[in-house]
Amino acid sequence: MRFIFRKHNRIFYIIFLLFFSTNCQLKDANKPHGLNFLENREKALIINTTNKNDVIKLMGNPHSTSLKDQNTWIYIERTTKKGELHQLGRNVLIKNNVLELKFNKYGVLTKKKSYNKGDMKKVDYSNKETVNEVNQTGVVGKFLGSIKQKMYGKKKF
Repeated sequence: MRFIFRKHNRIFYIIFLLFFSTNCQLKDANKPHGLNFLENREKALIINTTNKNDVIKLMGNPHSTSLKDQNTWIYIERTTKKGELHQLGRNVLIKNNVLELKFNKYGVLTKKKSYNKGDMKKVDYSNKETVNEVNQTGVVGKFLGSIKQKMYGKKKF
């Protein structure tokens, strides 16, 4: 009887350890977006010597270009992870790095500027509502609306 009890204890301990070893992770589950290790790649770029082809080989095509100037390229690195229990599992921003590269008319790098998470500003949005002039009805629309209301308003079944 004692032998069977020990055997069941071993099975119980093995199941218990397997359960906790599969649910506990040693590394956080991060969700990267964009280029990884953007700071390291930025250090390899040298102003007035690096051209557009070198940048494409090192970092790939830009995530976006400036609307005003096609010689301004933007690269993004963003990393989020799931929040702790007190944050109810919402995503928490770990890294938010943006690299802005400017080239001259010959395609040579003239300026590079990097922004990080600390450079982000809180944007306040206005609560005011604008009047939509397109949806406002004119005299004819009001007249037809009143006729429609009179037609369908006094129906008796």
